[in-house]
Amino acid sequence: GSASEEERFGCDVIELRKLMDLRSNEAVEEINSKFGGAKGLCQRLKTDPVNGLSSNNADMKERVNLYGKNEIPPAPSKSFLDLVWDALQDTTLIILIISADISLALSFYDLPDSMEEDDWDEAANWIDGVAILVAVVAVVLVTALNDWTKERQFRGLQSKIATAQRFSVIRGGEARDVPVNELVVGDIGRVKYGDILPADGVLIQSNDLKMDESSLTGESDLIIKSADTDSLLLAGTHAMEGSGRFVITAVGVNSRTGIIMSLLTGGSVEKSKDDDSNETQEESTKSVLQEKLSTLAVQIGEMGTIVALLTIFILIIRFCISEYVIAQQHFKTSDFSHLVNFIVIGVAILVVAVPEGLPLAITLSLTYSVKKMMHDNNLVRHMDACETMGSATTICSDKTGTLTTNRMTVVQSYINGTFNKQVHPQSMDGATRDLIVEGICVNSSYSAKTEESEIPGEQRIQLGNKTECALLGFVLDLGDDVNEIRSKHPEESLFKVYTFNSSRKSMMTVIRLDNGGYRVYAKGATEHILERSTFILESNGRLDKFDKEHMTKMLNDVIEPMASTGLRTIAISYKDYVPVGKKHDNEEEITSEPNWDDEEAVKSGMTVIAVVGIQDPVRPDVPSAVAKVQAAGITVRMVTGDNIHTARSIATACGILKTEEDSLVLESAEFNARIRDEQGNVDQAKLDEVWPKLRVLARAQPSDKYVLVKGIIDSKISEHREVVAVTGDGTNDAPALKKADVGFAMGIAGTDVAKEASDIILTDDNFTSIVKAVVWGR
Repeated sequence: GSASEEERFGCDVIELRKLMDLRSNEAVEEINSKFGGAKGLCQRLKTDPVNGLSSNNADMKERVNLYGKNEIPPAPSKSFLDLVWDALQDTTLIILIISADISLALSFYDLPDSMEEDDWDEAANWIDGVAILVAVVAVVLVTALNDWTKERQFRGLQSKIATAQRFSVIRGGEARDVPVNELVVGDIGRVKYGDILPADGVLIQSNDLKMDESSLTGESDLIIKSADTDSLLLAGTHAMEGSGRFVITAVGVNSRTGIIMSLLTGGSVEKSKDDDSNETQEESTKSVLQEKLSTLAVQIGEMGTIVALLTIFILIIRFCISEYVIAQQHFKTSDFSHLVNFIVIGVAILVVAVPEGLPLAITLSLTYSVKKMMHDNNLVRHMDACETMGSATTICSDKTGTLTTNRMTVVQSYINGTFNKQVHPQSMDGATRDLIVEGICVNSSYSAKTEESEIPGEQRIQLGNKTECALLGFVLDLGDDVNEIRSKHPEESLFKVYTFNSSRKSMMTVIRLDNGGYRVYAKGATEHILERSTFILESNGRLDKFDKEHMTKMLNDVIEPMASTGLRTIAISYKDYVPVGKKHDNEEEITSEPNWDDEEAVKSGMTVIAVVGIQDPVRPDVPSAVAKVQAAGITVRMVTGDNIHTARSIATACGILKTEEDSLVLESAEFNARIRDEQGNVDQAKLDEVWPKLRVLARAQPSDKYVLVKGIIDSKISEHREVVAVTGDGTNDAPALKKADVGFAMGIAGTDVAKEASDIILTDDNFTSIVKAVVWGR
């Protein structure tokens, strides 16, 4: 049937995969020239760009057969027997098994009567060997069982996440929310801000759509998507603004995320043989403690063997001298039994020397730690990671969500002529306060929400655009109820909304006033709002002219200081249109309806209410956690995609950067210039000059993190090898997580790819949990 299926649809998987490999403009040209635009692509995929697919089951099945299902098959989890085999690879255990076998074999050898010890000893000869084997079995089973249950826990966590996600598609002309794993190629998806894309696709039509592709590329700037400039949408990326309709072209293993995922789980065909042998070697030398123990076991084994051989040798010489030299006896066959007896003694020495309790003691203590770590929000996927963490010497941490709350928050404000450097503003005029609260609640997308968490002490829940959520959080800080104000001005009652876009750089909302006039609220980038304002509310709500001098003073005293500490500044302003007979200078009289299409006129002559500084603040418990880790002799380094101002201010707030220390803060470009040679290859010697002092790496690309981790691990300048732990949440962090001695992935914000590459999952995404991991590891 596949041939006829191929004919039914006008393009195959390979063609579509090639298309998704292209970049922005090339892709658009290819779609236009080869398929005749997005509409032509829809025709080839037998789908209607407006009404979507019909909900015909046979058609869905055909699509799944040809293009695959939208799920990434999990890495085949190891069977229990595989885990048992893995556990048996331990050097100590191998030595134990060999000595137990020899001991058992010899215990069945009968000694001649003349040397017969009492019967009791004779019967007990086999106990030694069996006891050792029992110990070995115990160690192997405990290790394997533990890894097996953790693997199952992890799979359970994954499948729970996978089935919970739904996405909006159009089927048979109706919009419906479909579980992500039921999406097929040819489905028409609807993307709006806040969505994570479940599959790759091509845009058909969009309004101001901007995507955050940082989880794939690490590029923190938003990417503008439109059908005629850049129309490829990639799985796993976030829609941050606007909305659009797209046709799904790749699902599951063929999507961008799927391809990276299959590379990680070794599902790729391109792996060469020698690469494979390298892998297994890396796995077996994983844990620092086990490395040391294996060396110890081998040393004990060697010593035991030498002593045992010496003993046998001495006993044989003594026997020979006493029997053949002194007593002048001739060689008899019964002398063989003496020889065997000497070997038994030698083996006994060897067996006693090998520490069979050692592996078991370690396995048990690790199991205990792993159980305890579950309560401390660490889901340990590989048992030895817990103990490697105890010998960690450096931690390379992400910023967003690990050191910070991942909740944008208003941390400073300039209201009524006062610059507040704390969250709660002081001495605020009542009227000004009402303007701020109403201006924020009404003039923001009604789908954006910030609510207190049900659980006391937990972080606030934010839905929607992060900047808007920060402002709504400010309303909560002022003690007002957002929903109450929004219910006074339901969305339908808003007279006109100018949505935010890149050319406007601001959002405006018009509401009707009781006196028949209108009020326009605006919020947006500070420069834009200030440029078009002519008035400002000063102390006690007094109205004042906003002129050039004011502007310069404002820039120097408020906006510069905010920006230099890494805050994003946002200004809020308003303007009233009133019927004839105005009472205040800042009102505009109207005799007829204002021309709402003349945006320039609408947005000029405004009155500044407030300027706020927004930041993703440091989690309250992080500075103390960082101090604890540093006191324990571990260096914390921060790697972030943010700009250098924000990075520096957050690092200082966390205590990663200390003024008295001589430490480096580098941006990615400079970091790469310092560590690469003329050909652009990383030079270990150059890197060794940089990393010991490096504390913050800003504007980092995903590859930088990997280069840094690999460089620190491979470095020979410290007395012992550096042991590196890394935290990461994006798909782009996977190589660094895999390379590090211990990889921490974020349980909440992390992508599946990051979790798959990690050793420990932080179920609360919090840096303090890493400290707990160090404690248990030690």
